[in-house]
Amino acid sequence: MALKTIGTYEFPSRSRQELYGEDMLVHVWWKDNPMFCAAATFRAPQAMSWADFRAAIVDPWASSDPDYDASHAFSWGLDGQPFTPEPGTSLADLGIGHKHTLSFWG
Repeated sequence: MALKTIGTYEFPSRSRQELYGEDMLVHVWWKDNPMFCAAATFRAPQAMSWADFRAAIVDPWASSDPDYDASHAFSWGLDGQPFTPEPGTSLADLGIGHKHTLSFWG
């Protein structure tokens, strides 16, 4: 199907990386959870360790579901690929970038 436009779109994104300095936006999606039907987006420092990210951002958000157990071993994915987080490694060093999607299930 052809698309007609009245001009070109030449506006910079309002959520581009350069607007966040050393921080980035990270989408977190609890797959197959009926309470969280879509990913949530969080602002996090690129240098934040995985352990801190999970304890400060993922666990408080996910614990609003009474079925969440932070001690449970979840399977993780990054942008649709299997992902094994390392607790002391920074988000950037794990390959997590601006607007990437972390998913977990299990």
